[in-house]
Amino acid sequence: MSRMNLNIQVERPLVLAWGVHLFTATGALWGLLAIMATVQHQWQAAFFWLGLAALVDSLDGTLARRFRVKGLLPGFDGALLDNIIDYQTYVIVPAIFLYEANLLPASTTIAGIAMVVLASAFQFCQADAKTDDHTFKGFPSYWNVVVFYLFIFDANPWINFWVIATLTVLVFVPIKYVYPSRMVRFQKLTVSLTFIWGILCLMVWLQYPVFQPWMLWASLLYVVYYVGLSLYMMVR
Repeated sequence: MSRMNLNIQVERPLVLAWGVHLFTATGALWGLLAIMATVQHQWQAAFFWLGLAALVDSLDGTLARRFRVKGLLPGFDGALLDNIIDYQTYVIVPAIFLYEANLLPASTTIAGIAMVVLASAFQFCQADAKTDDHTFKGFPSYWNVVVFYLFIFDANPWINFWVIATLTVLVFVPIKYVYPSRMVRFQKLTVSLTFIWGILCLMVWLQYPVFQPWMLWASLLYVVYYVGLSLYMMVR
């Protein structure tokens, strides 16, 4: 009986480790479903799957640290899995969305999506893209959030192009952006505001195409907070 209990105790961490990695891997499925919805011009469905993928990404790291899965499976690289899925859901899917939704001028569409995928490919391969003090160096490829706002605001395609171009440049500018789930100072406030921001974006998504404009503008206050806090923390 004691040997059986010992075996269960030994196997439980391994089962938990595989469970966490499987949870991370579901992000690839949500990204694929987002692509399928995008090419079918099912915009609300596309943002739903992108949102679900982002939710998985926001939780899997916390779960991995909670269950201490690092090192339990020496032949499996969970960080590599996470980066592959992040590149799919934060970069490739938004790039396809830019193309399918005609968010950029026809003459610059390929240039625009090329900037997104190439700049992000460079960033994802930087050893210090995630710094030791738990920040992101350079614009952290939040292209899913960018295309959400570009699509909802329905602005002039040339404005969208210059937004993309500006953010592409910021990928290479070594500004440190806060990592809400890993930061120490202001973490509770930032995570709380992130949650409120998510609720506002969800409400806009649910009401689209007829939504309350104040919700959209209120959600942008969080973006201002995020950038402002990042600059403040970097200067300090």
